[in-house]
Amino acid sequence: MTCSAEPDAPPGRSGPGPRGGAGGKITPGVETCPFSDKMALASGVRVPARALLRPWALLWGTTLGRREPAAGGGGGDGERRFGSQRVLVEPDAAAGVAVMKFRNPPVNSLSLELLTELVISLEKLENDKTFRGVILTSDCPRVFSAGLDLTEMCGRNPAHYAEYWKAVQELWLRTYLSSLVLVAAINGACPAGGCVIALACDCRVLADNPKYHIGLNETLLGIIAPFWIKDAYVNTIGHRTAEKALQLGLLFPPAEALQVGLVDQVAPEGQVLSTALSEMARWLAIPDHARQLTKNMMRKATADRLLRQRDADIQNFVSFICRDSIQKSLQVYLEKLRQRKG
Repeated sequence: MTCSAEPDAPPGRSGPGPRGGAGGKITPGVETCPFSDKMALASGVRVPARALLRPWALLWGTTLGRREPAAGGGGGDGERRFGSQRVLVEPDAAAGVAVMKFRNPPVNSLSLELLTELVISLEKLENDKTFRGVILTSDCPRVFSAGLDLTEMCGRNPAHYAEYWKAVQELWLRTYLSSLVLVAAINGACPAGGCVIALACDCRVLADNPKYHIGLNETLLGIIAPFWIKDAYVNTIGHRTAEKALQLGLLFPPAEALQVGLVDQVAPEGQVLSTALSEMARWLAIPDHARQLTKNMMRKATADRLLRQRDADIQNFVSFICRDSIQKSLQVYLEKLRQRKG
């Protein structure tokens, strides 16, 4: 689950940089990603996933300790922004809503650090009873998130790969099962890992720009989405549409994304955040306990399937990424991107 496309590029083109996900062909038609229930652990690599340190544990009290003055300089502490290097949180305590912005330029690739800081920020808001909803959006122009970070999956050791994939799982579980209302204000391209974050939200608003595509395009790279993301996709757009989209690696422009139900609203580019706030108001009009219980009822089976197979899913990812053919392909691709940037 590591693919991306340039914000201005059509589906299938390579991504914008080493941290833009695996946008580009790795080994199409040759290697198959093992993120499925029946994959054999061909490499024999075993990592005790339960023994891994939760990567965000070391960051409590450090990454989120810095506060920034709100725009205009007004407001008390409850109205001041806080965050970390890669995540900015703008709270509106009176409204009970916070805006969480990804800021990992150039394309908000999901590095281990960004994954960790997103989990910490969301957990902090969940633990503060002031807040009932969070809007997730990007602080980087023209891209919501381009996907997973290739540099986290190339030239590292198996323990690092396991830690990284566990962080991917954790972010999805934290967002998918959050007691808060989560609205994705998608203000740029949203392939692969970006789409995964959006899928975990309760509501999605996409900017009406034909260059901003959303979807899961893993098969274009010769890999497949993990089973738990497939499940979420099916839950969102239906079995047949999801099957076709996943097999063909489709990325949907705004009008098509709205038609298939992948997003709930399409808004003019300058009105994405205001539209997301209007959507948030609809969800917050429902009593929290009733909405939360209903959300849990609808999503529990999907989340439980990953929770039951979480360690095996990590092992599958490690086994796949440790293959010599995959590592060589990643190295070649990253070197091409470095040369292009140079």
